[in-house]
This record gives sequence, C-alpha cells and structure tokens, in this order.
Amino acid sequence: MTRDAGSSGAPRQGGRRGGGQEEGGAGKHAHGGARAPSQRQMRVAEEVRHVLAEVFARTEFRDPELAGEHITVTEVRVGPDLKHATVFVARLGRPDVEALLPALRRAAPFLRGQIAHVLRLRQVPDLSFQPDTALEYAMHIDELLHSPDVARDLKPDE
Repeated sequence: MTRDAGSSGAPRQGGRRGGGQEEGGAGKHAHGGARAPSQRQMRVAEEVRHVLAEVFARTEFRDPELAGEHITVTEVRVGPDLKHATVFVARLGRPDVEALLPALRRAAPFLRGQIAHVLRLRQVPDLSFQPDTALEYAMHIDELLHSPDVARDLKPDE
C-alpha cells in the first residue's frame, strides 16, 4: 500500500499539473503531425543548399557534362532522419535540366564530400536530384494571364 500511495504517484500528478509533463506531451503531439519539416530539417536543408550553391558557382567538376554549366539550387528538402536530401536544380535560362540529372547523380559523392568539409553533421545526407519546374510553371501562368482572351476578361468594365 505504501508503494501505491508513495512518492511514485505524487510526481505523476504534480507532473501533469506542472510544466515537466506538458513539455513531453507537447512533443508527442507535435510528432503526431510530423508532415511539416522540423526547424532542424529546414536549417540543415538551407545549409546544404548554400554549400551546393557555392560549389556550383565555382563549376569545378571533372565531369565534362557538368563543366562550365550554370546550375542553380532552388530548394533542398531533408528527410526527418536527416539521412536523405532531395535537391531541386534548374539551369539558368534553359529548361533542359533533365539532361544534367545523370551527371549530377554521378557527382553526388563529390558533392557529399564538399558538404562534409563545410558542415559539421553526424551524417551527411544522401543526395538525390530533381528538376525544379516551378519557374517554367510560373512563366506558363504569366503567359496565360497576358493572353488576349484573359486580358479581355480582366479588363474593368467601362
């Protein structure tokens, strides 16, 4: 009887009323909606993006397909375990970034090494590359909005 009514019951009740258990509970609730990236995921993704942007700005690749190419890293998304990163890339002024994806996949170990030199991470994420089509889509929408049919409909009535 003394074990049930002893000190083991009091901290639980006090913990529920106090701040200690609420912090743990808030963490559990936040984990339930884990679809949004965490602050750490976003920070690591942004740091990886900066490092890759610097490497691509220097254009120092041995691969002839990547040598002299101007590649823009538009976004990096890091998985919850920080072991995988998806890098969205675009070519300046050219929509054919898909042609460079095999060369970027071959250069991934070199790029991971560059990230490891700059960032202090326990494990450098594996890189996968995807074309960023957001700019093309925005240009298409802009073209549609400036078409004569849409411009006629958007004109204020006189």
